[in-house]
Amino acid sequence: MHPYPHRYQVRVGATADGEVQLTGDGLPELASMPPPEFDGPGGYWSPETLLVAAVADCFVLSFRSIAKASRLDWSELTAEVHGLLERSDGVARFTRFETQARLVVPAGTDPARARMLVEKAEKICLISNSLSGTRHLECEVIEEKS
Repeated sequence: MHPYPHRYQVRVGATADGEVQLTGDGLPELASMPPPEFDGPGGYWSPETLLVAAVADCFVLSFRSIAKASRLDWSELTAEVHGLLERSDGVARFTRFETQARLVVPAGTDPARARMLVEKAEKICLISNSLSGTRHLECEVIEEKS
C-alpha cells in the first residue's frame, strides 16, 4: 500500500440534456443519469446507486484483504447493500446502509471466526466510515459440502 494521503480524481462532462460522462485516468467511461426516483429514465448508474455500490465494493474488497491476512480460505462472498435516502431537516441524505452478506467457506472452517472477519471488514470499510448513515450487517456463513 502507498503511504497516505491518497488522492483520487474523476472528470465529468455533461450537456443540458442527456448522459453525464464520468472518466478517470486509465478507467473506462461510465454514463450516469438521475434515478427514476428523481424523474430520471432508469437503466443508468446514478450518483445514488454509485454511492451504494461503493459501500458494497469496499466491503467485499476489505474482506478479501482481511481474509488473506488472516489466512481464511473461502470460495465466494456475495453482498447486497440497501441504502436508505431520506429527507430530514430540509436535506436529503443517506441515513442507513444495510448489508446482507453470504460467505461460502470450505467444510471444517470455524464459522464464528469467518463471521468475525466479515464483521471486521464491514467495520474497516473506508467508504462506510466516510459516511454519516448508520450501518447494519447480516451475515450468513455457509460451509461447502465435503
